[in-house]
Amino acid sequence: MRRSFFPQLALRNLRKNSRVYLPYILASIGTIMMFYILCSMAFNDGLGSMYGGGQMTIILRLGIIVVGLFAVIFLLYTNSFLIKRRKKEIGLYNILGLGKRHLGKMMFFETLYVALFSIVIGLFLGMLLSKLMLALLLKMVSFPVPLGFSVSLNGILLTSILFGAIYLLALISNLVQVGRAKPVELMSGSQYGEREPKTKWLLALIGVFTLGGGYYIAQTVEALVKVIGMFFVAAILVIIGTYCLFTAGSIAVLKVMKKSKSFYYRTKNFTSVSGMLYRMKKNAVGLANICILSTMVLVMISSTVSLYIGIDDTLETVHPREVMAIRYGENSSDIEGMNRAMDTALSRAGVEERGRLSYRYFDLILTDEGVKDQRYYQAEKYYVYYFLPLSDFNVLEGESLSLREGEVIVCGGGYGAGDTFEIPDIGFSAKVRDARPSFSLHHREDDLADMSLHIVVSDFEKAFADIQAASSTLGSKPYISSIVGADIGRDKETEQLVAYELRAALDEIGLSANITLRSSERFEFVTLYGGLLFLGIFLGTLFSMATAMIIYYKQVSEGFEDKERFTIMQKVGMGLGEVKETIRRQILIVFFLPLAASVVHIAFAFKMITRMLSVMLISNMRLFALCTGATILGFALIYTVVFALTARSYYKIVKA
Repeated sequence: MRRSFFPQLALRNLRKNSRVYLPYILASIGTIMMFYILCSMAFNDGLGSMYGGGQMTIILRLGIIVVGLFAVIFLLYTNSFLIKRRKKEIGLYNILGLGKRHLGKMMFFETLYVALFSIVIGLFLGMLLSKLMLALLLKMVSFPVPLGFSVSLNGILLTSILFGAIYLLALISNLVQVGRAKPVELMSGSQYGEREPKTKWLLALIGVFTLGGGYYIAQTVEALVKVIGMFFVAAILVIIGTYCLFTAGSIAVLKVMKKSKSFYYRTKNFTSVSGMLYRMKKNAVGLANICILSTMVLVMISSTVSLYIGIDDTLETVHPREVMAIRYGENSSDIEGMNRAMDTALSRAGVEERGRLSYRYFDLILTDEGVKDQRYYQAEKYYVYYFLPLSDFNVLEGESLSLREGEVIVCGGGYGAGDTFEIPDIGFSAKVRDARPSFSLHHREDDLADMSLHIVVSDFEKAFADIQAASSTLGSKPYISSIVGADIGRDKETEQLVAYELRAALDEIGLSANITLRSSERFEFVTLYGGLLFLGIFLGTLFSMATAMIIYYKQVSEGFEDKERFTIMQKVGMGLGEVKETIRRQILIVFFLPLAASVVHIAFAFKMITRMLSVMLISNMRLFALCTGATILGFALIYTVVFALTARSYYKIVKA
């Protein structure tokens, strides 16, 4: 044979099978392009040198790992569709005289062409779009957008190595499959050895228990220290359960339906159930993949969008005034000096304030063992109690309440007027005069603790002295926090001027305090949440592309398989309209089942995700619910459009 025979044969095969190879090549190019873009941004020296760029670099490099793992799994999985579709063609070459070694050469050149074309075009598009994506990222995180164009050598090298290895693994997998198969098996293609699936009750039960276990964890885990770790446990259980129920559970349900004679022996039910049995056996793993990918898209997009949109709500919660000074100590009179310093700072800066915040509190943090230390957040459970003076509470709430000795106001759930409030570990006990479900002030620990209460007392100094003495035996020493803040409604530069004057005024009276600006806090939130949103959209787009690709290949595969059944159904007496309706019903059920399952997964995971978002200081769960609903509707629309477009290929094949 001429040396050019196998290269030319490989090229002809790719052109002949363009219907199945073109989407694979496009998906490969898209994945390569996105991987390079992430690499170019993650290894961008300019981004890393910017203020706040360090955490952006960490987020992007995490994205590189996720996209790299995804690329390996997705491209190898998609390659399995290709080799499955071409087994009959390869078997024919084998019968016509090409040995396994010759077939190996042919497949080598096919893989080489696909790899070179995909990597070169993917890198080229990545280089063109990397600047645009970097500008978009910097815009989202409020960083300055630099001019100029650059090429990431690290990105080119890493991308070429990773995807070269993926194509090599795909080639090895194809060679092993073809090498082990007999010619008759190759000629039978995907139809070889096909028979009605057996009911795997054990696998179905495993699916029920693992899925139920994942749902149970998502609904019952409360302790924050467990939430993040248990989320991954729950996710793994749900993934296992999804695969088991799609592969075995669906078959078991269909077999039960088949045993019901009154249901099964009807024209529509008979053909639908029989066809579904065959489809679920062939497509269960692919449908489970679609379900898992859809769930990942929904979780990532809804979570990151709600984080980014809710930045201002979060800032209002954790930084209630634009300029704030916090002093930690034991002298409750510090608040007076801090207010005087704030007045001086505003006067020197020539700024009128729009609102003042001034209050004192001390907190007591106890673990489930009754001990507070620097590792309290690692405990199974911990509780935060904030003690405030009645005078400050009345100013904050605009009220004029009074308390007798031994009475308190409790802000937080679980208590009612007339109850007895106790902290047994320190021997504190008081009668609840008034109970409030919430409090206008919000501390960061509130979302993290298993219980967080604000306790209003009439004699603040006495309460502090008593609790400080009692808690010292637990290895804890509470201190008074004095907080003064002011809204000025001006720009960032004016905030910084007021902060400068406030620091000087405090120094003059011998007080030190931690001064923070809402604008600075906002920059940190925008940097973190903007980076997460970018990565969420980036990965969501990638996973959506993968979902669309799997749907397309399943439509094509089923089109070739249904073509023969389409003819057989008409030969046994079914009308053309009945055949179309039967197949249409089966396709709709099969392809929209993963979307329905992913929505159920999100519904059960909602409570756990909101608990995890509280770590990111998101307290507006209504916003997250709205973002989740909007994401589901948007994704369902895209899913439907993708299904409708890919269904065209299916009907063209069936009618050919």
